[in-house]
Amino acid sequence: MRRSLKWLAVATTIGMVFILLGGALVTKTGSGMGCGRSWPLCNGEFVPTQITVELIIELAHRLVSGVVGFLVLILSIWSWRVIGHIRETKFLAFLSLFFLVLQGLIGAAAVVWGQSSFVLALHFGISLVSFAAVFLLTLLIFEVDKKFEADKLIIDSRMGRHIIGVSIYSYFVIYTGALVRHTKASLICRDWPLCLNDAPALPGNLYEWVQMGHRTAAGIIFIWVAYITYLAIRYYKEQKLLYWGWIISFILVTLQVIAGALIIFSRLNLYIALLHAFFITCLFGVFSYFILLWTRSKKNSRKI
Repeated sequence: MRRSLKWLAVATTIGMVFILLGGALVTKTGSGMGCGRSWPLCNGEFVPTQITVELIIELAHRLVSGVVGFLVLILSIWSWRVIGHIRETKFLAFLSLFFLVLQGLIGAAAVVWGQSSFVLALHFGISLVSFAAVFLLTLLIFEVDKKFEADKLIIDSRMGRHIIGVSIYSYFVIYTGALVRHTKASLICRDWPLCLNDAPALPGNLYEWVQMGHRTAAGIIFIWVAYITYLAIRYYKEQKLLYWGWIISFILVTLQVIAGALIIFSRLNLYIALLHAFFITCLFGVFSYFILLWTRSKKNSRKI
């Protein structure tokens, strides 16, 4: 039974990644109205008769979300029963299911009634919280047989503040990135990293402010993660989870920045855009794991 639970957890985690990438694909291809103002049916039909590319993308995203939602429900109940004695299990099980249902309802409301770009930008972030909960739940399931020695970690107060701060801030960066997609501001600035266009100046309209706001936020998190990685390399060589975790985080945030630049240079290449979403998904998952480690660590007063 434990092996089956592990397979289910891995499959559900991968499924959550597909939901996130599928949502990004729907937005990037403008397929949000592929099924018209109809949900859960497509153009009011159980089996659509007029097939378009946008319809296929939107319908596939709905089907994947439905299947993965069922897997999340099974995983939550099964984990609750099998490893419910572990402190974080019940909270993560509830969190994964709650936010998955919430993102589904927001998606449905956007189709039926329409929503502003600022509300739609929340959709990706809400799905990301559900993914992080499923990801951590999967780690807990595997942790039962092979301890990660998380309880032996010693995370000082300054590193703890960095972990919490950069994790919360990353959510703001993610929101601004989603806002760029939903306001269709991806190519409003033809240059990178600045938004020069025809003449160097401050952003002249809402779309340029959204784009440059995201770039500024992304630049700040890159510098922040680089600094924390420096601290981890210098002071945490003996604590491999933190040492390698922050190196991986720096690699991911670097790839994220490179992908963001390539989106501009390639004039919105779809595959690069999906990689952009994939890298931030992985980075948020790592940050979530750091928070779990921080809550378990033996904190002390040592300051770096």
